Amino acid sequence: MGKADWVDPRSTALIVIDVQQGFINRHSRGVLPSIVRLVEGWRTAAGPVVFTRFHNEEGSPYETITGWTRLRTAEEQALVEELAPFTDVAMVIDKTQSSIFTPEATQLIRDRGWRDLVLCGIDTDACVYDTAIAAYQAGYRPWIVTDACASSGGPQYHDAALLLAARNIGAAQLVTIESILSPGPQGARA
Repeated sequence: MGKADWVDPRSTALIVIDVQQGFINRHSRGVLPSIVRLVEGWRTAAGPVVFTRFHNEEGSPYETITGWTRLRTAEEQALVEELAPFTDVAMVIDKTQSSIFTPEATQLIRDRGWRDLVLCGIDTDACVYDTAIAAYQAGYRPWIVTDACASSGGPQYHDAALLLAARNIGAAQLVTIESILSPGPQGARA
């Protein structure tokens, strides 16, 4: 895992990806306290936070190609209750694709001048990984917080995504909550 020597939360965004009711199950539920800890620490350091919410529209490729029809109801699309205390201070981006890079989000990232994006959330092997790759391809530096991500498909998918991320965006881009929030010159509280 990399050491986040660069972290300055005032110029880097924390992107909390799709931590929604419809993605919570026995495989992903356990990551919620870690995500809350990361968001709390990031907010304490006065860093910007963005939540994404995935919507699976009728006729989407998720339905027409893979037959997946979840994340259509308001209940499934709702952010988890644990994030409710932060919704008044976080920006929320709704998306119908796996990556955060919708026109609205792309403009927000550009307007705010964020060059580094700290990523956490669900699913590591889908929306988190796809956002990291899209960020990398767009010239941003993605950082995946490995212990603040999970896959609703199970740990094998989480691990596979991290293996691919290490190869495709660099092992140094895989960090932990501790390396992001640690006090001192290396962490966000510097």
